[in-house]
Amino acid sequence: METIYIALVGVLFLLAISDLIVGVSNDAVNFLNSAIGSKAAPLRIIMITAAVGVLFGATFSSGMMEVARKGIFHPQEFYFSEIMIIFLAVMITDVILLDMFNTFGLPTSTTVSIVFELLGAAVGISIIKLTNMPEKDLGDFINSAKALAIISGILLSVVVSFTAGAIVQYFTRILFSFDYKKKLKYFGALWGGIAITAITYFILIK
Repeated sequence: METIYIALVGVLFLLAISDLIVGVSNDAVNFLNSAIGSKAAPLRIIMITAAVGVLFGATFSSGMMEVARKGIFHPQEFYFSEIMIIFLAVMITDVILLDMFNTFGLPTSTTVSIVFELLGAAVGISIIKLTNMPEKDLGDFINSAKALAIISGILLSVVVSFTAGAIVQYFTRILFSFDYKKKLKYFGALWGGIAITAITYFILIK
């Protein structure tokens, strides 16, 4: 039996490498398309900046996925073999899903994908377990309150970011679109300072 688990760990290791490749490719498409499309800087500068950003992000990451992993289901309610099946299903699905999205040039979020894959795999295993444990219900295996909070947070973030972005862009256009050379001279440094402060606060604090 131990041999099977060792083989599963090996498969997970290979899938993790593949998932990292397709995941980074997906993130690269999401992050670089606007910069490259608008020609904000030479391609070499954009790639160097992106590479440095990925390096810093990987080095100083605060383990955001730990929140999703611990919040979706209750690990103590599952056997080790069931946990292995859940993570194997998540990895296989993630590789196929992200690779398919990359192939067709469609944007998606690696974090959102992982969250919903974990939820789907955990619910699937829980339903199988419930057939032999009628005294329990799905809530004993799935942390429904936390899972709903994470999912609603993901969906709400889309609405909030779209609304806030539209409002900021509206006032920016009013401020700079007409006679922008003159207005940029007086308000450009102030606006740039506010923008850099906001993004730095979001990256380092939030």
